[in-house]
Amino acid sequence: MSVFKMSKTLLKNIFHGPYTVPYPVKKKETYERTRGKIGISIDDCIFCGMCERRCPTGAIQTDKAKTSWSIERLKCIQCGYCSEVCPKKCLTMENQYTAPSYGNVRDEYVKCTNIQSPGES
Repeated sequence: MSVFKMSKTLLKNIFHGPYTVPYPVKKKETYERTRGKIGISIDDCIFCGMCERRCPTGAIQTDKAKTSWSIERLKCIQCGYCSEVCPKKCLTMENQYTAPSYGNVRDEYVKCTNIQSPGES
């Protein structure tokens, strides 16, 4: 009896094809509520550090003096806590996945504070 059951499963798996998707070559389908990666609107950020303190893995670092915000993508667990506590709502959960990589990926964003009037050179 169990031999027939196992044979049925074996034949089903042979003719079905792969259950996985070759991700870098073929993009995975995303849904409306897919948790992808954290995005930032750096111009709206005030560098308060709330996201850094709330991050359970310590993936986010802010530097108010340098007006920079960075995230280590492979440390991030896409929990969304940082986007919930951001007072300016400049952090968002994007509907895209982080690209595959072999090493640590740290994305750094720096706010441009060089403001000149139109007449200055």
